[in-house]
Amino acid sequence: MNNKIYKRDIFEEISKYLYDDGIIVLHGARQVGKTHLLYYLENYLKDRGALTYYIDLEDERFLDELNKGAETLNSLLEEKLDIKSFSTTKKVFVFIDEIQYLKNPSSFLKLVADHYKYIKLIISGSSSFEIKKKFKNSLVGRTINFEIFPLSFNEFLLFKNYPLKKEKNITSNIIINELKELYKEFVLFGSYPQIVLTKNIEKKEKFLEQIINTYVRKDIRDLADIKDINKFNKLLRILSAQNGQLLNITELANTADLAKPTVEKYLFLLENTYIIKLLKPFSRNVRSELFKTPKIYFYDTGLCHLLWLRTLPREIIGHSFEASIFTELLKKYQSENIFYWRTQDKKEIDFILTIKNNLLPIEVKLNFKQFNKTAINYFIDKYKINKYKIAGLDGEKKENCIYPWEL
Repeated sequence: MNNKIYKRDIFEEISKYLYDDGIIVLHGARQVGKTHLLYYLENYLKDRGALTYYIDLEDERFLDELNKGAETLNSLLEEKLDIKSFSTTKKVFVFIDEIQYLKNPSSFLKLVADHYKYIKLIISGSSSFEIKKKFKNSLVGRTINFEIFPLSFNEFLLFKNYPLKKEKNITSNIIINELKELYKEFVLFGSYPQIVLTKNIEKKEKFLEQIINTYVRKDIRDLADIKDINKFNKLLRILSAQNGQLLNITELANTADLAKPTVEKYLFLLENTYIIKLLKPFSRNVRSELFKTPKIYFYDTGLCHLLWLRTLPREIIGHSFEASIFTELLKKYQSENIFYWRTQDKKEIDFILTIKNNLLPIEVKLNFKQFNKTAINYFIDKYKINKYKIAGLDGEKKENCIYPWEL
């Protein structure tokens, strides 16, 4: 296994806030690379002469100490780093991994932020739901939050030692074909860092199975206090087969033999532990936005494939390519700017980007020749716009067509 610590795209955004007073909080699923991002940030600061201290709360010695209160952290730093001489003028960067393990992280963080100004906290947590449940209103205005996802395709290429200079227009057929094959791998096996760095497909499956059993099912089971794990596992498999499709909760409840409120609870937890994302429809009518059916996407196609097929496929099937484009858009443009669009007579566009009040419809077709312009024509006429894109991988690339790495 490669032990190199890679620079993630989001580092550039986080680095803007390193010297501000706010607590930097990294949210994200387990195994997406939050810990390595903390290490990268720590090394970056050390290289610039900063004083740092790293705490992993999976180590019960630290957990027991920090559960005693903020003053314990201050005492620990005084003993370890001899900070008394400069604590009023310099900052110590303290990294705390898995903050959700603290009994009362909200109170702890508030006290550190308010009473120990020399401490700059950079923390991570693996469950948005658990963090939100434990974080109180007292932290409003004190945190700067970042969501960490599995690798983008740009990061995937970096981990593959195939960095892409995005500012250059790629015209070489050799490079384009290499990128196509790499993107297919990205879709088939997913983008968890450990999976990307593992070459053997059998080992990829093994690692993904461990993520599913150790983190996905265990985390959700513990958070939801699930009594019938078999029904929950059945629900997970049904959802994975519906990746990229409209989600009918009533039908889902009947198929999984679960009460509708139970399904809604599980969906809420799966979304807040970064396993799935429910995509809302685009509409200028807020009321209709609230009541139309969402689409479901898994954040990682490899994990979805293993839940659905019990193995990793060798060819792109179902809505997996579309799901991969969704996650690429999500990492670049954030969820609140992405929608899908569908009319009563079933005209549909896969994604609508809303950037600075501008609309950009994006259709996704594995092969460009599959594109039908009917829905796009209707949309651009209705909303008086003139730009659209077709994201694809195979076939002849014509006007408005883009490859995934050109998003």
